[in-house]
Amino acid sequence: MRPEHLDLLHAVGRPSPTPDGTRAVVAVSHPDLDADRPTSELWVVSADGGDSSPLTAGPGDSAPAVGPDGSTVAFLRATEGAPPQIHLVGLDGGEPIRLTDQPLGAGPPAWSPDGRRLAWSARVPEDGRYGTEDADGDTRDSDAEPPRLIREFNYRLDHLGFTRDRRQHLFVADVPERRAGPGSSSPDLPVDVHQLTDGDYDDVDPVWSPDGRALGFVSARHETCEVDLRSAVYMVDASPPEGDGTSDPSAVTGGDLAANGAAWLADGRLAVLAHEVGTTGLDFVGQPNRLWVTDAPVSADSGVVGLRALTEPDALDLDGGSSGLAVDGASVFVRDQHRGRVRLLRIAADAASGSEPEVLLDEHVVTAHASASDAGTTFVSAGDHGRVGDLAVIRDGSATWLTDVSARLRNDAGVVRPVETEATAPDGTSVHGWIVLPDPDLHGDGPHPVLLNIHGGPFAQYPAGLFDEAQVYAGAGYAVVMCNPRGSAGYGFDHGRSIHGAMGTVDADDILAFLDHALADARFPVDGERVGVMGGSYGGYMTALLTTRTDRFAAAIVERGYLDGTSFVGSSDIGWFFPHQYHGSAEATAEQSPIRHVDRVTTPTLVIHSESDWRTPVEQGQRWFTELKLRGVHTELLLFPAESHELSRSGRPRHRRQRFDHILAWWAEHLPVER
Repeated sequence: MRPEHLDLLHAVGRPSPTPDGTRAVVAVSHPDLDADRPTSELWVVSADGGDSSPLTAGPGDSAPAVGPDGSTVAFLRATEGAPPQIHLVGLDGGEPIRLTDQPLGAGPPAWSPDGRRLAWSARVPEDGRYGTEDADGDTRDSDAEPPRLIREFNYRLDHLGFTRDRRQHLFVADVPERRAGPGSSSPDLPVDVHQLTDGDYDDVDPVWSPDGRALGFVSARHETCEVDLRSAVYMVDASPPEGDGTSDPSAVTGGDLAANGAAWLADGRLAVLAHEVGTTGLDFVGQPNRLWVTDAPVSADSGVVGLRALTEPDALDLDGGSSGLAVDGASVFVRDQHRGRVRLLRIAADAASGSEPEVLLDEHVVTAHASASDAGTTFVSAGDHGRVGDLAVIRDGSATWLTDVSARLRNDAGVVRPVETEATAPDGTSVHGWIVLPDPDLHGDGPHPVLLNIHGGPFAQYPAGLFDEAQVYAGAGYAVVMCNPRGSAGYGFDHGRSIHGAMGTVDADDILAFLDHALADARFPVDGERVGVMGGSYGGYMTALLTTRTDRFAAAIVERGYLDGTSFVGSSDIGWFFPHQYHGSAEATAEQSPIRHVDRVTTPTLVIHSESDWRTPVEQGQRWFTELKLRGVHTELLLFPAESHELSRSGRPRHRRQRFDHILAWWAEHLPVER
């Protein structure tokens, strides 16, 4: 794989099955280098393995939702220069029609059980901001808007921007009987849209109650919401309020939890994904998502209902968000991060806490799933070493692939299968990870130069699936070494919590132990004298930190690095809580920050950062570059305009290719591949 193969990274999104389970609709997306934008269109896929067929032409179609009668698909369509709006199209085709005209775009649609209404979440701009008219009827560009008066910690988010002046709220609309018709740049249907919630809160992920009378959603509306990380599931009456008013939601879950999604069971109880945040409401470090169920059915007026945990934090680490849940009768389907995989599990809602779940799909990386309750059929979007993400159907305990959207990547570019291995840290801890070796037909038998890659997070994991970074570097002739040290997700509660108050200690030991293991293992034709190190976010932190402790690396790449926890407190969107929780105190934050020890660095370093990164703000990278340069260390700074923290994953396709080109040029200079 080479940088120009980025547009072969096709993947499917969350499936939406028909009620009878015979078909599913998915979005198929990929980076489009020529158009310099991500593109996505909808496909209808047959569960029996028959031909798949395009439903829409794109290029910005996503979030399909098949209606309860199986005849109509609601979805999001984004057009050039305009935000996504909800559209409707027949399952058997036709010209889509637009249903919404939200100023800042609509969120994914959710059908009511009777198929007569749709609900969604959307941001509501203050008058006079984001291109809307002010009280005097004037529209100003962003530079001429009035100043923002900030009073709280939470006021902006990376990859989004300011939030307090465009809060997210719930909307409902009746679905017109006419489901198909000529396209239009504005709604051509008499659709009445009703806003259900308001206030200085964000209301997300609406789910309909089984009787269609209420909507559940996730929000943080409690008294201390400005100073902690708690969130809960709320209920609101789904009937349109009278006049121009909104309804008054009520919480149905509480406690020291951060809710991440909910789904209704057939008996009216709720299944909830949430992680604990402790009595302070801020203790998030290494806290895995758990599955909970309410003790009783819930409704818009039920009040707070008790929760019972079905999973234990030391056993399962569940993927969050509403897409992490699917319900089939009295069973809940969840995704579990486990040793570099993401497994699909089925858990009975009435099972005892900590009971062994049924594993439906194991040796893959499941990214989304959905169940056709009427048919007992489960569809999954999943990847492996040769697939970015494809659709499979699970029936009778076995999975059958229905698509192969990664075929061109394998056939035209070629991909290398990672070799799984384990090392032992100095204190006896097992360290699990992968080695990706260059194709010997292209690059010979070695020994190959080595790139030590370190993942972000830190509570994340390198997966067993197809990873474009490792494939591009192996394609250029490098052996890629990557592991999941302590602090990573997917290896149990103690593993994730082990760097609480001690970042840069045992995690650094694990990474170096895994590297030494890979260099010493006779199975791997690698050159232990020619090693580079690189990583992004927490991986940038660890890369920089390692170069303050050793000069063993030929060169380093510090990308979007977390480099000074002290300045991070005032500059990052998560700075008000992240450093104190991970490091334990202001003194420890300073001591565990790479910038404190920058005078020890001699390793040539390329610093990569995005100008609009609000997670690890650009000042972090600029200061690292400047401090190295002041000390005479060979360093370069690569800045990407208008990109956020997500550049390498969802940035402009041409920027993503240019990033790879610069990275390979840096390694060609400092760690050349011998031809």
